[in-house]
Amino acid sequence: MDLPASDVELVPENEKIEDGKERGHTFHCELYDTEIVRKIGQIFLPGLSSACVDNTTGDMFRSPGSVAVDVRKEMIDYLTQRSESFVAESVVLEGGPDTEVSDHPYDIISVMVDDFASLKRSLFGRVSGWLLSEKREDKIDDFMQEMETNGFWLLEKREVIAQILVKNVDYKNIFHCDKKFNTAEELAEHVVNCGFRTMNCTNEGCTTVFCASQLEKHDSACPFKIIPCEQQCSENIMRREMDRHCITVCPMKIVNCPFYVVGCHSTVPQSMVQQHRSDNLHSHLLNTLKGIHEGASEEDLKRRVDQIVELSSGQLADDRDVRSLILKVKDVEAKLGSLEVKAAEKFGEESNKAGENGGEDSIEAGNKGGDESTEVAKIGGEKSTGETSVEDKTSSEKST
Repeated sequence: MDLPASDVELVPENEKIEDGKERGHTFHCELYDTEIVRKIGQIFLPGLSSACVDNTTGDMFRSPGSVAVDVRKEMIDYLTQRSESFVAESVVLEGGPDTEVSDHPYDIISVMVDDFASLKRSLFGRVSGWLLSEKREDKIDDFMQEMETNGFWLLEKREVIAQILVKNVDYKNIFHCDKKFNTAEELAEHVVNCGFRTMNCTNEGCTTVFCASQLEKHDSACPFKIIPCEQQCSENIMRREMDRHCITVCPMKIVNCPFYVVGCHSTVPQSMVQQHRSDNLHSHLLNTLKGIHEGASEEDLKRRVDQIVELSSGQLADDRDVRSLILKVKDVEAKLGSLEVKAAEKFGEESNKAGENGGEDSIEAGNKGGDESTEVAKIGGEKSTGETSVEDKTSSEKST
C-alpha cells in the first residue's frame, strides 16, 4: 500500500476565504457539539475505505492504497459542496423550510458519505455480485484497519472537516453556536459560559469529552460515576458495577428463607436472614417436625416444639439450614423420648367411637324385634281365621 507517511490537514479553500472575510467584521463563536463532531468524524474512514476498495475492484494495476490520497481529497470536496447546498436542496425538494425533514447532522452526513462511496464504484463492482459478497466486507475492514494502523487521516484531522460540515447542515443551530460579537472581549466573555464549551468528565476513569449543555445527560449515565446502592444498602458503588453488586454481595439482596423446602416461603433481605430465623424459630421447628412425625396432630407437635425450645436453651436459632436443624432436633428428641399423644384426647376419641358403635347395635336390635313381632301377629291372625271357619261349618251341619 502506498499510504503517505504523514497526514496533512485538508480544509476546503472556500471555507477558509469566507471565514477570513467574516472575521474582518465580527467575531464568531466557533464552539460546537463535541460528541456529534467526533461521531461524524468516525464515519469518514469506513466511507473512504469502501470507496477505495470498490473503485479498484477488478483493476490489476491499482490497489486501494494507491488511490487513497486522491479519493480522500475528492471525498472532502464532495461533502463540502453537498453540505453547502443542503439547505437549498431541502427547501426545493421538501417544499419549504417548515416541512418536516431529517435535521440531525449525523444522519445527513452519513447519507452523503454513502452517496460518495456509491459514485466511486468501478464498472466491475456495479455489474457483478461484488456488493453482496462477504469478501468485499472483509476487504473493506482490512483496509480500514490498515489505514488506522499507519496513522492515515487521524481522527483529529477528520473532526476538523466534521466541524465545517456540521455548521453547513445544522441550519436550526441545534448542534453549534452561531453567536457573533463585535469585539474579542465580548466573545471571550461568551465562551466562558457558552453551552457548547468543551468539558471533561470528572469521574475517575472516564475520558469522555462533551459540551457543557450535555453535562447533566452524561452525568446521569456515566458508567464511572459513584452512586448509592440501588437496593438501599450503605455502600456507594460505581454505576457500571451496580448490577454485579446487587446480585452477589449486596447485604440487601432479596433471598428465600433457608427453610423454604419445609414450608417457609418468606423472602427477606440477605442481611436480615439471621433475624428472620430467630423470629420464626417456632414455625420453622413446627414445619420440620411435620416431616419427622408424619400423622401427628398439630397440638402434639406444638407441645413438642415448646419442649425442644426449652431444652435447647436458644441454640437452635443459630442453625442456618434445614439439615443442621434436623440433626439438632433429633439429638434433643433423643433426650425427650418418643412423642406422646395427649391421653384425654385419645380416651375421648375411643368413647365417641364406642358410643357410635353402641347406638348402631341398639337400632339394629330394635329393628329386628319389630320384624319378629310382626311375623307372630301375622301367624296368629291366620290361625284364628282358620278355627272360625271350622266352627261355622260344624254348626251348619247340626242344623241340617
